[in-house]
Amino acid sequence: MRGIGKVSLIGAGPGDPDLLTVKALKRIQDAEVVVYDRLVSQEIMDLVPPKTALYPVGKKPKSHPIPQEEINQLLVDLAKEGKRVVRLKGGDPFIFGRGSEEAAELVTAGVEYEVIPGITAAQGCASSLNLPLTHRGLATGLRYVTGHCQRDVPLDLDWASLADPNTTLVIYMGLAAIAEISTKLVEHGMPADMPAVAISKGTTSEEQKVFGTLTTIGELAKEAKLPAPTLFMIGDVVGLKETLELPEFTGSEGNWGEKRPHLEVING
Repeated sequence: MRGIGKVSLIGAGPGDPDLLTVKALKRIQDAEVVVYDRLVSQEIMDLVPPKTALYPVGKKPKSHPIPQEEINQLLVDLAKEGKRVVRLKGGDPFIFGRGSEEAAELVTAGVEYEVIPGITAAQGCASSLNLPLTHRGLATGLRYVTGHCQRDVPLDLDWASLADPNTTLVIYMGLAAIAEISTKLVEHGMPADMPAVAISKGTTSEEQKVFGTLTTIGELAKEAKLPAPTLFMIGDVVGLKETLELPEFTGSEGNWGEKRPHLEVING
């Protein structure tokens, strides 16, 4: 009879399979069961061995077909069957991923687990755009916040702190609330013309982004019909776009050609 198995809480990163950690890839390819979220890219799912059992438990906005409590229990049940279980989440499992809730349930049930971090969306998307999250003289701090809230409940954030112009602000799941967020930030002192970018499916072949300002980025994202989830970066570092944008490298002789094309870039 098999003993209790182990659960690996793994961050799959923002979508590009090359951004997986080596440890994450090893666990995925050794798993007997993979319980995965909707935001894990198909390219990463293609790395799962064919005989591995798959359990899709993804959520969509306003649609949670499998409640979080049932996901927690599923992990416990699979582990108690003696399985090597991978819980695969987009980004990093402990950054807006509810991984800590699942970990707490595993501890309560006496199930061993490990956490394998992933490149979170902020890091992946910023790198895809060749933008830093901090920069000497422009941004001395970095804040990650979620724009998602319960229905009919206003966002309860420390707006005065978030409006600090020396901080890069990254908003996860903010597409529906970006207008409210922008208004609040301006009211608390952030310049209305602060550079901003919205990016959807960053690091993947389907990446789309729009550039604008704090007060225009919401409408630009809407006009571009960026699909959720969309990540917003707000801060002076976004203004480095032209400085850090590389031309196209065209050959082994060290020649630079025309600038790389951007997908659906709209300047605000």
